Amino acid sequence: MSSAFKPAVNRVIEPIARLAIRAKFTPNAVTLIGTAGTILSALYFYPRGDLFIGTLFISFFALSDLFDGAIARLSEAGASAWGGFLDSTCDRLTDSAILGGVAIYCILLDITIYPVVIASIVMGFLVPYIRAKAESFGIACTVGIAERTERVILALTGIGLDGLGLPYVLTISMWLLLLLGTVTVAQRIVVVRKGLI
Repeated sequence: MSSAFKPAVNRVIEPIARLAIRAKFTPNAVTLIGTAGTILSALYFYPRGDLFIGTLFISFFALSDLFDGAIARLSEAGASAWGGFLDSTCDRLTDSAILGGVAIYCILLDITIYPVVIASIVMGFLVPYIRAKAESFGIACTVGIAERTERVILALTGIGLDGLGLPYVLTISMWLLLLLGTVTVAQRIVVVRKGLI
């Protein structure tokens, strides 16, 4: 998230996060609720062709990504290594469910964009994998034209607008998603190569 928007977003999120802490919600519980809601929404609505309503549900549950971090920051326990691992793992699950639901939708309706959607899932896995592998070698590897947030926003915008009947937007957004993911993977491979040679 841009540093310019962080203070404004935090002013909205922090009071809600404090209420969640008082209600005994832990960051990990919020992460799991958001993950389950996103996966169920993507795999229920998208294959049925309810792209817009599915995107609304997913966007709601995706807010857990903002709240779990705020709850961890404001609670006495604070952030934990386990929480970071769980959050990262759940991110992979939700990303795969979103694009997997779209791929199923495309296959059922014989929309030929589905190989691009599947390739985007693969690139989505490679981006964080390369970073993790690089860090195991002691190499910082956070470069990339598109981080997860940008890729998710692009995907959900294209899917949601397609659900409203806007022509070609799903095809354009999926090709862009694949392109951005591929460029990000290439950028990180270059960083790792320079760090190891």
